[in-house]
Amino acid sequence: MSDLSKREEEILDFWNKELIFEKSLEKPAPRGDYVFYDGPPFASGLPHYGHLLQSAIKDAIARYRTMRGYRVRRQWGWDCHGLPVENLVEKELGIKSKRDIEQYGIEKFNEAARVSIMKDVAGWRKIIPRLGRWVDMDDDYKTMDPSYTESVWWAFKTLFNKGLIYEGFKSMYLCPRCGTTLSNFEVAQGYKDIDDIAVTVKLPLVDELNTSLLVWTTTAWTLPGNAAAAVKADALYVKVKVRDEFFIVAKARAAAVFGGTVEVVGEIVGKELAGKKYLPPFSYFTDEFAKNKNIWRVYAGDFVTMEDGTGVVHIAPAFGADDLALAQKNAVPLVRHVTDEGKFVQKVTDFASMSVKPKGNPRETDEKVAALLKERGVLFKEEKIKHSYPHCWRCDTPLLNWAATSWFVKVSALKSKLLSENAAVGWVPEHVGTGRFHNSIASAPDWAISRSRYWGAPLPVWRNTKTKETRVAGSVLDVLSMARRSGNRYFMMRHGEAAHNATNTLDPNGDPANHLTEKGRGEVIHTATELRRENIDLIVSSPFLRTRETAELVRNELGLSQAVLMIDERLHEYNEQPDMLAVRRRMGDFLFDIERRYVGKNILVVSHGNPLWVLQQVARHRSNTKVFVEKNMLRTAEVCEIPFTPYPHNRDYELDLHRPYIDDLPTGDWKRVPEVFDCWFESGSMPFASAHYPFKKDAFNPKRFFGWGSRGYPADFIAEALDQTRGWFYSLIVLGVGLFGRAPYKNVITTGLILASDGQKMSKRLKNYPDPMDIVEKYGADALRYYLLSSPAIKGEDLRFQEKGVDDVSKKLLMRLDNVRSFYDLYADGTRRSSASTHTLDRWIVGRLGEVVQAVFTGFEFYSLDAASRPMAEFIDDLSVWYVRRSRERFKNGGEDKTDALATLRYVLFTLAQVTAPVMPFFSDALYRSVKEEGDPESVHLSAWPEAGIVDGDLLRNMAVVRTLASKGLQLREHSGIKVRQPLEAFEISTQVSETLMPILLDEINVKKIIYTPGLKEDTLDTALTPELKEEGTVREWVRAIQEWRKTSKLSVSDRPGLLIQTPDAEFIRAHREVLIEATGLLSLETKQSEETVFERL
Repeated sequence: MSDLSKREEEILDFWNKELIFEKSLEKPAPRGDYVFYDGPPFASGLPHYGHLLQSAIKDAIARYRTMRGYRVRRQWGWDCHGLPVENLVEKELGIKSKRDIEQYGIEKFNEAARVSIMKDVAGWRKIIPRLGRWVDMDDDYKTMDPSYTESVWWAFKTLFNKGLIYEGFKSMYLCPRCGTTLSNFEVAQGYKDIDDIAVTVKLPLVDELNTSLLVWTTTAWTLPGNAAAAVKADALYVKVKVRDEFFIVAKARAAAVFGGTVEVVGEIVGKELAGKKYLPPFSYFTDEFAKNKNIWRVYAGDFVTMEDGTGVVHIAPAFGADDLALAQKNAVPLVRHVTDEGKFVQKVTDFASMSVKPKGNPRETDEKVAALLKERGVLFKEEKIKHSYPHCWRCDTPLLNWAATSWFVKVSALKSKLLSENAAVGWVPEHVGTGRFHNSIASAPDWAISRSRYWGAPLPVWRNTKTKETRVAGSVLDVLSMARRSGNRYFMMRHGEAAHNATNTLDPNGDPANHLTEKGRGEVIHTATELRRENIDLIVSSPFLRTRETAELVRNELGLSQAVLMIDERLHEYNEQPDMLAVRRRMGDFLFDIERRYVGKNILVVSHGNPLWVLQQVARHRSNTKVFVEKNMLRTAEVCEIPFTPYPHNRDYELDLHRPYIDDLPTGDWKRVPEVFDCWFESGSMPFASAHYPFKKDAFNPKRFFGWGSRGYPADFIAEALDQTRGWFYSLIVLGVGLFGRAPYKNVITTGLILASDGQKMSKRLKNYPDPMDIVEKYGADALRYYLLSSPAIKGEDLRFQEKGVDDVSKKLLMRLDNVRSFYDLYADGTRRSSASTHTLDRWIVGRLGEVVQAVFTGFEFYSLDAASRPMAEFIDDLSVWYVRRSRERFKNGGEDKTDALATLRYVLFTLAQVTAPVMPFFSDALYRSVKEEGDPESVHLSAWPEAGIVDGDLLRNMAVVRTLASKGLQLREHSGIKVRQPLEAFEISTQVSETLMPILLDEINVKKIIYTPGLKEDTLDTALTPELKEEGTVREWVRAIQEWRKTSKLSVSDRPGLLIQTPDAEFIRAHREVLIEATGLLSLETKQSEETVFERL
C-alpha cells in the first residue's frame, strides 16, 4: 500500500470518528437544499469503473455545493427487481425457462432473488466510502421494499386516472428465453449485427394459372404463420415471365429481383391486386381457417416500400407491428404458430418444438425452413445477408416480434410536453439532449410497462372474475379494502401480576408454581368487568399457569361456559434465549389462523408482554426492523383492542407485496392480473418512491403552495452513463411529466463508457483491466478520481482506461503537491496566512490561484467537471516548479521576505485545499489540516468555498512571457551543452520584458544581462565563457555538491554543521570559503588537498 493510500485511510478514519459527513449535513445552509437523485445500482457484483466514475461525479458536485452553502441530502439506493436479477438467480439454480421457475416455486425463486441481490452489499459498503464518496448507506432505499412499491402503485393509479395508462394488444418484442415482452428502450440496448438469410417465396394465385406473387422476408421462420400479403395501392406492378412461370412484383423492384433484362407480359396497379386469393407457403393451418374468407388474400398497405424486397410484403399478423395493424383493420385472423418460448407449435409438424431463432446459431431454423420451401418448389431465391437484429439486453437471446397484451403508458399523449421540458434541461454534453435524447422522445412509442415475470413489483390491477370489472389499487390500503375479512374483533390482554412480576424475576418457561398474586387476581377481575360490554365470544390463552388463571378468572366474571376457553401453545412466553423473530412467526401464524377459522367473533387473547407486543406489530403489518426498537408493553391485566385486516405477507409475517403473497390474499371474486412492473418504471419512480410519497411528505413534495417552492423536486442534478438515455433518464422524465407536469431534473451529465486499455469492453473473463481496489491501494483514491473526472468520459466520450494515467496523476500532481506541503512544513513557524504581500512572486501566485478558483467555480457551475479539474494540475505545476523553486532563497534567508513568503504559501495551500476538496477529498483534507489556523473548521469539507479575489491580469500575462522566454533560454543552453549553473553573459530577445520581472528572468537562465532587440528574428544566447564566468560556475558546482552532501546526511535546514572537504581543488575552495558557507548554511568550512574528493562533518 502506498503512502498516499495509507494517508487516505487515516483521513477516512478521521471522517468516521468525527462524523464529518454528518456535520456537513447539519451545518447552516444559507442557500437551502440542493436536490440530487442517485440512480440505484444493482448490488449483484462489486462496483466497476463505470460505477466509480459516476460516484466520483456525484460526490464531487455534492461536496462543491455543500461548500457553496447548500444542504445536499445523499441517500443511497438499491435496484432490486427485474430481469438482470432473475437471470442471475436462474443461473445459480440451473433454471432454464419460466416453466422451470413455476415448478421450482415462485416463492422460493423470489426468495432466492431477494438473497442474491443483497449478497454483495458488504463489498459496496466498503468500496464506495473508500473511494471518498459521502452518501448515506444506512438509511438506504430498496426498490423491493413495500413502501417503495406502494409509491409505485400510487404512480400507476394516478396515471391511470389521468387516462395515461391503458391495456392494449400490440406487436412488441419478446424474449423467448425470459418469456416476457420488452419495452422499446430495452430493445434498443440489444441490437447486434448477425449473419442471416433472406428468402424470396412464391405465393401462387388461386385465379391465375402458373402465376405467383413473390414475397421477400428476412424471417423465414414466420412463413408458417403467413395470413396475408400486402401491396402498395398506387404502385405499378409487373407480371414477368420466367420460363413457364409468371411472377408478380413491383415494377420498381423487378430489375433487383430478377437481374438483367426481364420479359414483362403485363402491368397492373397495386389496388387492383387487392382482394386476390393465394395459396399459403405452408398448409399447416388450412383446415383450421378453411371457412375464413379474409385469410390468405392480398391487401393494400401504406407501409409497403420500394427500397428492398419485391414490393409485395409477407404478412404474419402475430409477428410484426405493420402486420398486426393490417390484420386488425381487415379482420384477418392471427396464426399463432410459435409459442411464447420461441418454439414451433405441434401443428407445425415439420418443425414442431424447434426453436425459431436459436441463440448461438440464429439462422439455423431459417435455413431449414428455406430447405423445405425449396423441396416443395415454392422457394424462388435464398441469399445471405448481414443485418442488425435485436437481442435480449440481459440474456443475449435473439428477440421475436410478438403480438401480445400489455399495459402501456401513453407516451404519445405526453410527447409535446416531454419535448418542451427536455429542451429546458442542461445537458452535458449538450448534443446528447438536443440530439439523441430529443430524438428518442420524438420517436418513442407508448411504453410497455408490464412483464410476464416474477421478481418485480406486482401490477396493482384486479379483475372481477364474474363482472370483468377492473379495479386499480394505488396504496396498500386500497388492496386491504379488497381483502375478505372475517368480521372478528380482537382484544389482547396481558396476564395479571404473578409471583415472578412481584419479585422482578423472569419466567420464560412457565414455572408451575408461578401463580397470580392477590393483587394480580384483583387486577384481572377489574379488567373483566370492563370487558362485559364487548360481548366476548372466545378466549384463547397461553398454556402458562399465570395466563390460564387469568383467562379462567375472566371467563367466570363474564359468565361464559368452559367451552369458550381455548389453550394455544403459540401464545407462550419467549424462551430463555429470546428469539423475537420466532415469536413473530408464532404470533403471525396464530393471528392469521384464527382469522381464517372464525367469523364474526369477539376474541380475547390472553398472553404475555413480549408476545402480545409482537402480536400488535404483526396486526399492524409493521416490518421486523421497525418491531425491534424500544417497545411499550401492556401492563399486567391491561387489555386493548387491535384492529386487523389480513395482508399479503412472507413467512416472517412482514408485509410483502411480491408474488405469490399478493395473489394469496383472499379477495373473493377479485383476482390480480399476473404481470409485474418493468423494472425501469420502478427506477423511474425513485424521486418520490424513495421518500414514500405521497404517504410521507417530509422529504418530497412536488407541489408549490402560494410562492413556496416544492421540496425534493425536481433534481438540480443527476449523472449516469450515456446508455441511460434509453433507460433511467427516459423513465424519469416520462413519469415526472406524467405525474407532476415537469421534468424531474434540471441538469444531466452523461458519461462515456470506460473500456479496457485495448479499447475492448472490460471483461472479468478476459481479465483485461486492473482491479479498482488494487489501483486505489497503489495510487490512492484521489488519483483515480482526478484521472476519471478530468477525462473525456465526462463529455460523453469513451475512455480507454490506462493505469499509467493514474500513476501520472499520483506522481505529477499529488506527490508534487505533497512535496510543496513538506517544503512548507520545513520552514513553518506559525506565521498566519495572508495574501497581502507585495512581492512580485507572491502577487503572481495569488493571482494564479484566483484564476484557478474562478476556473474551477465556472466548471462546477456549468457541470463541466473536466474543465473544473484540469486547472488544478496546471496550478500545482506552477506552484511547485515556478513559485516554490523561485522562492527557496526567500525562505532560507529569513526576515520580512521569509514572513511574506510563508504567509503567502500558507494562504495558497489553504485555499488550494478548498478548491481541490470536491475532486481530491482525502489529500485536500490532509493538506487543509496541516495549514489551517485556530478557529477554522476541523475539516476542509466543513469550510466555505473561497472567493477568487482580484486578479492582476497584467502581472499574469507578463509572467507568462517571462516563463516562455526562460524556457527558450534553457532550451538554448541544453542545445549548447552548457549547464544552468554556469553563468553566461547575455540573452538577446525580441520580446519586451517588464522591469519588475527582469531579475527573475536573469536568475532563471543565469545570465548577466538581457538585451531587448525589437524585430530580432531569433532569440540568441551568448555562450562565450570568460575566466570570470567559469570561476563563478565552478563556485555554483561546489554549492550544489555541498547541498547534496547535506541531503544525504539528512540534515535539516536549521542544522549548521562544520565541514571538511578533502579535494584536488582545495585552493579554490579556500579562495571562496565565505561565499560557500553563506550559500550552504555551514558553520565552518575547512579543506585539505587530496587526490580524491571526500566530505567529512566536523
